[in-house]
Amino acid sequence: MTAEKTAQLTSIEVNPPSTIKHSVIWLHGLGADGNDFVPIVKELHLPDALGVRFVFPHAPIIPITINNGYEMRAWYNISQPDLHDRIDKAGIQQSVSAVHQLIQHEMERGLSATNIILAGFSQGAAIALSTGLCYPQKLGGLIALSGYLPLMEDVLQNATAVNRQTPIFIAHGMEDFLVPEVLSKKVVAALEQAGYPVSSHSYAMQHTVCLEEVNDISAWMRGVCV
Repeated sequence: MTAEKTAQLTSIEVNPPSTIKHSVIWLHGLGADGNDFVPIVKELHLPDALGVRFVFPHAPIIPITINNGYEMRAWYNISQPDLHDRIDKAGIQQSVSAVHQLIQHEMERGLSATNIILAGFSQGAAIALSTGLCYPQKLGGLIALSGYLPLMEDVLQNATAVNRQTPIFIAHGMEDFLVPEVLSKKVVAALEQAGYPVSSHSYAMQHTVCLEEVNDISAWMRGVCV
C-alpha cells in the first residue's frame, strides 16, 4: 500500500503483485477518507492475474452546512436533509474535475480509459456516476453503492454516447434511512430507460456494505476486467 498525490488530491494505492492491467478509482462517503474502503481489496478476492490497482483518494476538507458547518472530508456540501434541495453544483463540479485528473493520471501511467473503473459509496457514488456518465472517453465500468445522482437530469442530458454501453453496478440497502433506496431506484430506472447496461442489487442492510454485496461486486468485476 502506497500514497500518491495527484493535483490537489492525495490517494492511497493498493497495487497487485502482477502486472497492472486495470485501475479502480474508489471514492469514499461523507466524513470518511480514502482508508475507508481499503479493506475491501482483500475481501473481493480478485485473482492476481486480473492485475487490478485500487486508488482510494481523500476528498477535500470542507464545512458541511447540515452538520452546523463542521469541517470534514466531503465531495460536496450538503445543506438539507432532502438531498435534492439546494444542491452544491459548484462543489460537485470541482470533485468531477478532480476525478478527471485522477483518470488522466492513470492513463499517463499506461492504462487506457477502457481499463479504468470508477467506484463510490454514498457521496462518492454520486461523483462516480456524475463523472463517468459524462466522461469523453469510454470507461471500463461504474460502481455506485448506497448512492444517488443529485443532478440526474443535467447528467443524463450531458452524458456521452461513448459510455452508453459502459457496464454499471448499482447497489443499495433496503433499510437505508440516510440515503433512501428510492433515490437509487430512480437512477436505475432512468439509466435502464436510456439503454444503459445496469446490474442493480438490493440488500437487507442500512447505509453500509455487506458481504453478499462484496461478493456480487467481485463477480461483476471478474466479468468486466477482461
